[in-house]
Amino acid sequence: MEFERFTIALLLLRTDAPAFTEMEEAELQDAHMSHLSDLHDNGYLLAAGPVLGPPNRELRGFSILNVDTERARELKQQDPAVRAGKYRIEVFPWLLPAGLIAFSAGHLPRSIAEAED
Repeated sequence: MEFERFTIALLLLRTDAPAFTEMEEAELQDAHMSHLSDLHDNGYLLAAGPVLGPPNRELRGFSILNVDTERARELKQQDPAVRAGKYRIEVFPWLLPAGLIAFSAGHLPRSIAEAED
């Protein structure tokens, strides 16, 4: 059996994250979403989205990338919300039987406003 290799990236809320104003939070979220959209447009990111749950949860988001774990870590460390200290990243290799899932060419929103349209 053949396997396809992907990388899973978990977006985790830092326990020592700095406090941000409401405006800073909104700007940071837009920058985070724009970064994800860029990764998708450049073919690195296959899927990404928030993980729902209580507001104090650690796990905030989940991404699937089609690059090795080191490259995924490099790309995800460039996320403005990670650089600002709000989140941290953990990456893991993920193997699936070849052809089990397929990703279509969709569009990731670049901002909160675009996601709400």
